[in-house]
Amino acid sequence: MFEGFELSHAPLSAGTVRVRTGGSGPALLLLHGHPRTHTTWHRAAPLLAQHYTVVCPDLPGFGQSFVPADQPGHVGSSKRAKAAALTELMHQLGHSHWAVAGHDRGSYTALRMALDVPQHVTHLAVLDGVPIAEALARADARFAQEWWHWFFFAQPDKPERAILADPDAWYGHSPEKAAQMGQDNYQDYRAAIHDPAVIHGMVEDYRAGLVTDRSHDEADRAAGRQVQAPPWSSGPSKTTWGGCTVMCWRSGGSG
Repeated sequence: MFEGFELSHAPLSAGTVRVRTGGSGPALLLLHGHPRTHTTWHRAAPLLAQHYTVVCPDLPGFGQSFVPADQPGHVGSSKRAKAAALTELMHQLGHSHWAVAGHDRGSYTALRMALDVPQHVTHLAVLDGVPIAEALARADARFAQEWWHWFFFAQPDKPERAILADPDAWYGHSPEKAAQMGQDNYQDYRAAIHDPAVIHGMVEDYRAGLVTDRSHDEADRAAGRQVQAPPWSSGPSKTTWGGCTVMCWRSGGSG
């Protein structure tokens, strides 16, 4: 898995981030989603490394990266805090400019990075997501039915207790899933979902989403701030948000 890549643990101001790097060319930062780790990119990264210097970290709060300390408003798990940590990582690795692609929860950190440090982000790619403020502004009964976990994970204590009662049942565990994901990737994912600290870190990502991240998105909307880097979006896998195009991402949730 990740042939030709280097695995390391980078010490940052906020904590240590596990990261895998490889390839050559312009820098490309890949940010995974929930409940995965950076190994979710194990098939795509080597292909991209033929043209780019690929950087695949575990998001803060996920995998083997640091779990942000609990703070009021869940600010340590905000996408602004995570974007700042990963910007520090990219600078530590010697990159002054980079493209960023995010999947699922990683797309929110990617968006926040593109908005907060536009001088460093050259391109933004979003896979399977819609800006948090946009999603909540459009939330209706269908959204609540299909994306109920956003609101369940926002509750105190109960999500961790429910997940940790049987992580394999919650997230899925089967030979078919292992074959689909790839055995090494699957084992890394299972190690993460069986770690109570990681479960808390991942759930905190959602708690921050409904509080601090939403307020950051809405402040950007009110100020008219837009993504300067060329954005590309595959859209959400569930057709919950009618009419939310790539402009939702360019505007950070006002399109």
